[in-house]
Amino acid sequence: MTVKLSGKESAIELELVEHVRALGGRCEKVQVIGARGFFDRLIVLPGGRIIFAELKRPRGGRLSAHQKQYRDTYRSLGVAVALVKTSADIDALLKS
Repeated sequence: MTVKLSGKESAIELELVEHVRALGGRCEKVQVIGARGFFDRLIVLPGGRIIFAELKRPRGGRLSAHQKQYRDTYRSLGVAVALVKTSADIDALLKS
């Protein structure tokens, strides 16, 4: 099943989940109590590759200050972090 993007974050999220599952991976929804701005999804791919993903709508979706702080902190720890706004972002993320 292929999802046609409607410009909503939820459509991007559905497409990401679909593509990760097609690769045999997991794309878990993340909710951390008391951690405002934490990543939307935790992606686990075959071979042990783990990525924290923040999803935004294609037009106008911006990271909040809290989200930028998490991104920078996790990147400094050597963790893969991705901002996903489009189908092209999903393709690039899963190819690398």
